[in-house]
Amino acid sequence: MIPLFQSGRDRIVLVIAVAAAAVMTATVAAAQNLDAGKPAAKLFAEGCATCHRSPRGLAKGRFSLTLTWFLKDHYATSADSAKSLAAYLQSVDEPPPRTAVRPKKPARPAPRPAKPVQSQ
Repeated sequence: MIPLFQSGRDRIVLVIAVAAAAVMTATVAAAQNLDAGKPAAKLFAEGCATCHRSPRGLAKGRFSLTLTWFLKDHYATSADSAKSLAAYLQSVDEPPPRTAVRPKKPARPAPRPAKPVQSQ
């Protein structure tokens, strides 16, 4: 029979044992990544467009790895979404293709002196 009044040490041991049993038998809820499978443009539109009007210029020539780490630590829900978002930001950050450069017109040569007229 368990006495109703236990000493302090016995009570602490009992509480720890019950807590340990509860922790070991509790089911862990599976976390869902709601961003899994979404294209990077949609991730930007849903999570970034409220503060950034355009994705252009956000990568600012950063290395892909450091940009991925930054996004993973601060904004993305997983490493995969951070990686795809970083690739998207770098793809839209590419400078626009340069138009064909027109060759400069050559400077006009100095006028030649007139030929002397020969009289007959």
